[in-house]
Amino acid sequence: MFPHANTCPGPGVTAPEIDPLNRRQWLKRTGNGFGLLALASLLERSAKADGSTNPLAAKAGHHPARAKRCIFLFMTGGPSQMDLFDPKPMLAKLDGQPLPPSFGKIHSQFLESDPLCLASKRKWGRYGESGMDMSDLVPHLHKHADDIALIRSCVADSVIHAPAMYQMMTGRVLTGYPSLGSWVTYGLGSESDDLPSYVVMTQPEGTPEGGAPCWGAGFLPAHHQGTLLRGGPAPIVNLKPTRGFDPSRQRRVLDLLRDMNERGLDPADTELSARIASYELAYRMQSAAPEAVDLATESARTKAMYGLDDERTAEFGGRCLLARRLVERGVRFVQLYSGGGPVAMQWDAHDDIDANHEKMCGLTDQPVAALLTDLKERGLLDETLVVWGGEFGRTPVRQGGGRGRDHNSTGFTMWMAGGGVKGGTILGETDEIGLNQIADRAHVNDIHATILHLMGIDHLKLTHLHSGRDERLTDVAGRVLTPLLA
Repeated sequence: MFPHANTCPGPGVTAPEIDPLNRRQWLKRTGNGFGLLALASLLERSAKADGSTNPLAAKAGHHPARAKRCIFLFMTGGPSQMDLFDPKPMLAKLDGQPLPPSFGKIHSQFLESDPLCLASKRKWGRYGESGMDMSDLVPHLHKHADDIALIRSCVADSVIHAPAMYQMMTGRVLTGYPSLGSWVTYGLGSESDDLPSYVVMTQPEGTPEGGAPCWGAGFLPAHHQGTLLRGGPAPIVNLKPTRGFDPSRQRRVLDLLRDMNERGLDPADTELSARIASYELAYRMQSAAPEAVDLATESARTKAMYGLDDERTAEFGGRCLLARRLVERGVRFVQLYSGGGPVAMQWDAHDDIDANHEKMCGLTDQPVAALLTDLKERGLLDETLVVWGGEFGRTPVRQGGGRGRDHNSTGFTMWMAGGGVKGGTILGETDEIGLNQIADRAHVNDIHATILHLMGIDHLKLTHLHSGRDERLTDVAGRVLTPLLA
């Protein structure tokens, strides 16, 4: 403490003379203080670099969770609501006629002026005790009518694929923001020490147009980004060590890498922290992952249920089965894509809605229904949230002179099932032709808020300070869709 530092002379009091300090005395008297500051900084840095603290350790949510994990089935390209889950008899009456002005202007990407209405050719029925409307495109899903909750009034902010995918998976139409799975692992951590907390499985033909930003960590610590698995018999490359490689030597190599990385570790460098964590996870995965991804251990009945014995459904069915095995082993969030690469392998039906959706539903309907059945039979559906949907829907008018439908973001359908969802529920409504939502609007922000709520997270409290602002997945909006809650 400096001499007379606590002296404050009052009125009429002469201030005591303060002894002048030369440079040597000042350094001597303050050196200990700077030393303590430096020591504190080093200790903090050491603590943050200490690998004994698992950055993905399981955390408690804001309230009791109804779902411990989530499987998001993403239909890339935009499935058609009026051909799957939202029948519109009025379209049959208006088929081939110009869109009545009373329905307003269509905000789409490629439509010409004065488009003509396009009726659905699908056959419809009502299924389950709930009497839920479904078309003949999803016959296997019919038996799960009382397990799923349809959201017919979904709304997004873009009719362009990539920005719409960014929004559906990150809450924003721009890149650079954390994905839904990253926010979930940021808020809850991982249930497994030996498997990734967040797994992404794309189609072998290619990744969706939105690409890696749809499962990136954005400004969150990099270890929250999704881990990409391939399709086929070897989902994880280089999982097994080369023949003759000594495990003890591998452990020593990893320890050396860890030591070298930690010596230069900056607490703010999340990419380096993620690299260290990924080395350790990869080492542990060598024992846990081969068993997790080995579908050969499944029964013949289970394989047949997912369609693994049918060339048409085998690929997507295998990934759905792998998704079940992963959540069964503690993976927190699985993002599974249908559609990617060539337009012909997406739900983007600009030319022929019937041919496209018959193909895409033929690839996915049986595996999706099998996933719900399998989770239910194993007692996992009650604690696993399953979400189905794309980045937007389709228009009720034809595109060009054919039977294609363009993009529509003002009223489309998604569904949820499992953990905490009230099965057999239909939320929301679109107008008579399926163009715009007219009741119980469900914006993408609301979808995200509901998913987080079911997983025990308050979307208003899950924040991360970035550039001086407390950022949220739901930005400044979002509400929980309470009618969906069981």
